[in-house]
Amino acid sequence: MKKISILGSTGSIGTQTLDIVAHAPELFKVVGLSAGSNVDLLIEQARQFKPAIVCLGSKELADAARLHVPSGTRVVYGEEGLIETASHTDADIVVTAIVGSRGLPATLAAINAGKTIGLANKETLVTAGHLVMERAKQRGVAILPIDSEHSAIFQCLNGEKRESIKQITLTASGGSFRDRTREQLEGVTVSEALNHPNWSMGAKITIDSATMVNKGLEVIEAKWLFGVSYDQIDVIIHPESIIHSYVEFSDHSVIAQMGLPDMRVPIQYALTYPDRVATPTNRLNLAEIGKLHFREMDFVRFPLLRLAFDSGRLGGSAPAVFNAANEIAVARFLNGEVNFLDIERIVESTVSRHDVTEINDLQTIAEVDSWARRFAATV
Repeated sequence: MKKISILGSTGSIGTQTLDIVAHAPELFKVVGLSAGSNVDLLIEQARQFKPAIVCLGSKELADAARLHVPSGTRVVYGEEGLIETASHTDADIVVTAIVGSRGLPATLAAINAGKTIGLANKETLVTAGHLVMERAKQRGVAILPIDSEHSAIFQCLNGEKRESIKQITLTASGGSFRDRTREQLEGVTVSEALNHPNWSMGAKITIDSATMVNKGLEVIEAKWLFGVSYDQIDVIIHPESIIHSYVEFSDHSVIAQMGLPDMRVPIQYALTYPDRVATPTNRLNLAEIGKLHFREMDFVRFPLLRLAFDSGRLGGSAPAVFNAANEIAVARFLNGEVNFLDIERIVESTVSRHDVTEINDLQTIAEVDSWARRFAATV
């Protein structure tokens, strides 16, 4: 039985992880849960799974939850509480499903504690890829990707030599507006942007899918996870989201991982690796689907994907600035403060105004992140 802590248990990845646990209680035990502000759902989860510790975003929320969780569950809060939940002594694997850069300190704490990481937080590697991977190597900690694309590549590389990789290709659904021209994006609404054709995801990630920032973050993440150069990473639009990503090797053989678009498959693979067990998901029937379609990526149509590649190649603080600016821009769009296309303008303006610096510690990341957020909030 594997003991699990879930950071971000009330979000899309967190709730689907708990769905897997509920379907296989003989395989998994939840020992830690964390949420930002969704106190009601966290209480419900705590009552069902009876973890040793739960964490909320503030003292007020923690005080409210303390009255309703099981008697054996300790309630903590804030960044310190999140770090404690991540490094809980009983956890074998920590699923990091917090959206945004808030997940970085807790992920590093879990690595320091020797926990296997089920990584669903892109920003951890985007902002501090070299620090995280170096720390994981030092501690002998496995980082198992949960994103469907990175899980696909991880599976394609099983038993293969990394030096045989010629190219990694991430597939992209194209998001909510994949069939619209740039002119047709003028004045699109939040509800339209949140209407993803294939995946059920949180609001921020769904908007990132529409701008292709999500894929840009995945490109940077893939560079660190698989030790390849940016020249070895490509992105292709695949509307059906059946092929989750593929790898071409030096002999031009291509290995792809396929399945219906259901995040429970890559989540469970990370939880059970290196084993595979039955999942509460549907089987893929290619005859029923009939056809799969692919399009070359249009970097003019999706300029933020190109900017993600550029930021990754610049290295240092550039990816952290790209990520922080995007978080603010998306929040401003979701709040009705700016238009959809303003997301691009805000991110591009912030990145262009930044002088790239070297990143050697969390303090520098925090300072760069703070500057980018302040600038993006006013531009």
